[in-house]
Formats: sequence, C-alpha cells, structure tokens
Amino acid sequence: MATRDAQKIAEDMEQDLVLVQANAVPPVAKIMDWGKVKFQQQKKQKEQRKNQKIVQTKEVRMSPVIDSGDFDTRKKAAIKFLEKGNKVKLNLRFRGRMMTHQDIGREVLERMANELTDIAKVEQRAKMDGRQMFLVLAPKEHK
Repeated sequence: MATRDAQKIAEDMEQDLVLVQANAVPPVAKIMDWGKVKFQQQKKQKEQRKNQKIVQTKEVRMSPVIDSGDFDTRKKAAIKFLEKGNKVKLNLRFRGRMMTHQDIGREVLERMANELTDIAKVEQRAKMDGRQMFLVLAPKEHK
C-alpha cells in the first residue's frame, strides 16, 4: 500500500501511522494510537522501578580489642541491617601497635561471621586495606 493511502486511512480512523520496520522491503508500518502505547510503556517502567530492591552496604566499625558487651551491640546492629536486606561490611581499625597482631583482628571478624551464619553468608573473606581489615556479609535468601 502506498504511504499516502496508509496515512489517509490512519487519519480517517483518528490513529497514527507508526513505522515498525524501516529496513524491510517494502517498509512495514502499523496503524495504532501511539499516545496510548507510549503511556503503557511508561506505566510498565514505573512499575518495574517500584518493584526494584536497592541493596545498600551498611558499615559496622569495630576494634581488635572489643569487649563482649560492645561486640553484642555491633552484632545486633548487623542483624538489624541484614534483616532489612542490606549487606554489612564489618570494618576493623588497627591503631598504633595493634598492627602487629592482625591475627586477633581476624579472629574477631571470623567470630562475628560465625555468630551470624544463620542469617548471613560471607560474601568477601577478611581482607586488609591499609590499617583496616574488613569482611562483607550478605543476607541469606529466604525460601
């Protein structure tokens, strides 16, 4: 069908002539309400953004010489973050001569990871970064 004829039919129906495949021989066009299609696409994108879950990384700072009360407080904070679906970065700072006892810091991080194994999995093992050691936990998938 000629383009002029298709355009005339679309105008008579109060619709739009939309080019579907320009590279085809002959080019393929469709008569439709373009405003309605555009609205439906926007609505679908809005729904997808609404259902999207944004995962944040929350940080919990500790020290290698942390006491049991402080440890429990940090553990409760980590549990709260994990239950909300966020990742938790356990950050351990070494100050002064503590750097010579990195094994103690690693034990603190491993102890925290072991106590949270029921709700979290270790995403990144304990790793040194300058004067800090960190470990990343991610929430376990619920079935």
